[in-house]
Amino acid sequence: MACPIHFNLPVITINLIGTLAGALTTIAFVPQVVRIWRTQHADDISTSMFVIFITGIMLWLWYGIRLNAWPIIIANSITLGLASMILVLKFHFHSKRQKN
Repeated sequence: MACPIHFNLPVITINLIGTLAGALTTIAFVPQVVRIWRTQHADDISTSMFVIFITGIMLWLWYGIRLNAWPIIIANSITLGLASMILVLKFHFHSKRQKN
């Protein structure tokens, strides 16, 4: 079924919008990673939310690979790395505090 709103945009414009959307949603995780690293604290981060989110990102990545859609592949690869880093830092700093 076709989209009811048709803007008749060139493919290059659509790809640029997709790339910009992917870049912004990916970059959104950088301040959280930096904050966790600086404060060495991530107890407020929901483990279950990030496990579900990472699973979704892996599925988006698989989808992008199947479509050979580079904006989806690149954005979700980087997002997967950043989200995984947040989860790893959460456990790392929690266990580090437990030892002290």
